[in-house]
Amino acid sequence: MEIIKVTDTDQGERLDIFLAEKLSESRTRIKKLIEAKSILVNNAHTKASYIISSDDEINLTISPPQKLELKGKEIPLDIIYEDTDFIVINKPVGLVVHPGAGTDDNTLVHALLHHCQDLSGIGGVERPGIIHRLDKDTSGIILIAKNDNAHKKLSEQFKKRTIKKTYLALIEGTIKEDEGEINYPIGRNPKNRKKMTTFREIPENLSAKSAVTHYKVLGQKEHKALLEVTPLTGRTHQIRVHLAAIGHPIIGDPLYGNKHGKRQLLHAYKISFFHPSTGQMMEFSAPLPLWAKNYC
Repeated sequence: MEIIKVTDTDQGERLDIFLAEKLSESRTRIKKLIEAKSILVNNAHTKASYIISSDDEINLTISPPQKLELKGKEIPLDIIYEDTDFIVINKPVGLVVHPGAGTDDNTLVHALLHHCQDLSGIGGVERPGIIHRLDKDTSGIILIAKNDNAHKKLSEQFKKRTIKKTYLALIEGTIKEDEGEINYPIGRNPKNRKKMTTFREIPENLSAKSAVTHYKVLGQKEHKALLEVTPLTGRTHQIRVHLAAIGHPIIGDPLYGNKHGKRQLLHAYKISFFHPSTGQMMEFSAPLPLWAKNYC
């Protein structure tokens, strides 16, 4: 059994949302665990919508990985690298990473189950091998674990922030500085729970966490700029929220931008991490999308 103690910075968040981010799990799986009484708060059963408070103790009793029940589907994969421990994929725009409400069998997970003989089951039935996520409309690199040992070790690197991810973003407007850092805490928008928002400081009685994003200007013209963006923390929608906060939303962002363009122009460009078996530093990059080439 694992115990998580809620801190002052975590209070005010829904239980399912807090744990989904904390454990890198889907909210659907967290809700099922709560309903099964595998997650208790202060040794008592509660609802997924419970608002956590400072000093709450969350008790987790999570069963071993489940046997996979999803069936694979032949969907083309752009494989950048693969070995016995992990696979690096260049995800196209429009491909959902894992099944969920409103999705069918056309997900990355279905494609991976068809391609691989086995995948790590730690992520549960709906998210086998999934260590991190990309939004449906974000293209680029995603790292998948092929066995449970690799899943545990790579997940630990994400928690320790030793995995470095670099993105390309085309933003509205031009920037005077060649590079800069955005350091605003991020929390759930109290007026719209589907959105995140920034704060100039972590407010009392609201769940917000420190967030830091570094950016470098690669090129700009026609009132647009191409940025190389490196999130130093891993908050929900961090890059999108931070860039919008400084007045330069990502072009096409339907949630934080002005919806100019057909989709948000955000691309997971590079990733580096230590190999889960050998300890060797690994670095991979995805090909530049056409919209980025025009600004380099």
